[in-house]
Amino acid sequence: MSILPENARHFPATARNRDPIASILKQHLPLSGTVLEIGSGSGEHSVYFADIFPNLIWQPSDPDPLNVESINAWVKSAGASCSNLRPSLSINASDLVLPVASADFVICINVIHISPWDATKGLMRNAANLLPESGGLYLYGPYKIDGVHTSPSNASFDCHLRSQNDAWGVRDLGDVVSEAHRNGLYLKGQFKMPANNLSIVFEK
Repeated sequence: MSILPENARHFPATARNRDPIASILKQHLPLSGTVLEIGSGSGEHSVYFADIFPNLIWQPSDPDPLNVESINAWVKSAGASCSNLRPSLSINASDLVLPVASADFVICINVIHISPWDATKGLMRNAANLLPESGGLYLYGPYKIDGVHTSPSNASFDCHLRSQNDAWGVRDLGDVVSEAHRNGLYLKGQFKMPANNLSIVFEK
């Protein structure tokens, strides 16, 4: 890996999953408009997706100040080659008031299993408020199906998460879909991804 920009973080999983995620996003992103990324982490996904979707404004965000600093380091490093990439906003998915008025699409990658359930509820509420009719919400991560883990590795991962914080854990897809429906977001598709993850797409 090349030398990191100053204050930038590197999460190895981003390089492994970015192309499979991009293949799903290509099928569902609008042709133009603003994509709000909730929980952008290091910012590596933001830079990568902004580059391959140049007709979209990419707005990263994260609640962690160190991640915001990392995102902005990646944004600065990308420079003019990603003129559609905006500096990070500080957003917690459960915030009642967001520093953004609208978005044409919302994505959230590897977040809801490492945050309290209130974050998922807030994500659904905020996405419904921000999106236009037919706007989309994309989620990526591990899920249980009908209360059952899809692999032994996901079961072990779930135990590991709960040992760190009992409010975390791999969510059941049915619970996530039900919360989305309560906010006027309806399941449009689910797709098997590498490493026992799923891509989930909702539409308002």
